[in-house]
Amino acid sequence: MMTNIIKATLASFIFIFLFRLHAFSQPITPIDNVVKTNFDIRSGADLTAKYLPLLKGKSVAIVANQSSNIRNTHLVDSLLALHVKVKKVFCPEHGFRGQVDAGQAVATEKDAKTGLTIITLYGKNKKPQPEDLAGIDVVIFDIQDVGVRFYTYLSTLHYVMEACAENKKQLIVLDRPNPHGYYIDGPVLEPAFKSFLGLDPVPLVYGMTIGEYASMLNGEGWLKDGEKCDLKVIQLAGYSHRDLYELPVRPSPNLPNMTAVYLYPSLGLFEGTIISVGRGTDLPFQVIGHPSLKDTPYHFTPESKPAAKEPKYMGQECQGYNLVDFGAQYMKNLKKIYLFWLIATYSASADKEHFFDDNFNFHAGNASLQQQIKEGKTEDQIRESWQSGINAFKIIRKKYLLYTDF
Repeated sequence: MMTNIIKATLASFIFIFLFRLHAFSQPITPIDNVVKTNFDIRSGADLTAKYLPLLKGKSVAIVANQSSNIRNTHLVDSLLALHVKVKKVFCPEHGFRGQVDAGQAVATEKDAKTGLTIITLYGKNKKPQPEDLAGIDVVIFDIQDVGVRFYTYLSTLHYVMEACAENKKQLIVLDRPNPHGYYIDGPVLEPAFKSFLGLDPVPLVYGMTIGEYASMLNGEGWLKDGEKCDLKVIQLAGYSHRDLYELPVRPSPNLPNMTAVYLYPSLGLFEGTIISVGRGTDLPFQVIGHPSLKDTPYHFTPESKPAAKEPKYMGQECQGYNLVDFGAQYMKNLKKIYLFWLIATYSASADKEHFFDDNFNFHAGNASLQQQIKEGKTEDQIRESWQSGINAFKIIRKKYLLYTDF
């Protein structure tokens, strides 16, 4: 017993020392990418003159959430005011107004403001059914993506495109900037690990806008049975892949600011482990912790909140680390997924057997990353194993770019 206590204490001490040495000794390299906002870049939704003629006399369905705005007005409200025949709305994970907890089912309902039928594309009904599209001529897709493969709105796009292809409906994608569109990193998804956390063979961070991605799904034949969707992309104005983009609206309830967005590719992997990423706190995806960690410089206690009704370790104090400063000062400059926290927390864990859960490999897109961490591979060794897949993807990606590359 005493030996185990000594080992655990030593592991905790080593982790704290390495964390401080590694995380805060990273050089600050001034990034030369231009930071832009929605005042500098006009989204596809903003450019109504380009797509309103395509909607004239048509019955329209819209795939949307709280990010689907023309400036400060929701796209649905704007189009109704312009006398577009909007018949129904499809909403992804987190719901139409973006207030539903991750993983929580959303029932079909009526929107209180417009009276429109809201059909969820989450839970059992991830794909529009033929009856959902009956009487619809055109489907509009307008959702802010964050550029990370396991962010489920990408899978929603995939299934909407399949439904449009199968039911002979035109799809108009109103493009939006990608806040991680200025680099590519991570393992490429392997076929055995296809799920709603990733359906397509792309790296974890793929560096494309949602419009470019839709064109790639069509062009590469990645939709079911290789079908192609009747696709029209309304391009952005004023955007390039060298730009950093400050999101005007939180893309989902637990990504409340740009610090969380920049940390998300790295911390999202913890969703498949025993470590909490701060759901149920005021700093989701900005802190990490676990009840068994010892002698850490930060602690938090998850509690029930509107965006996290039953968070991991609710009511239990988690010892851990506040990554706000690191996320704000370093992550957007690194242009890569930061694996140190994952490797180090596994190394410090007293319960390595249960550190990873069944979802981890689906987040990673392979079984290799978990095995590499268990074998004690370094971050550089793991990253090297991704390079051939990334290089092959870059060749594919280049064919579908609509904007100047980084």
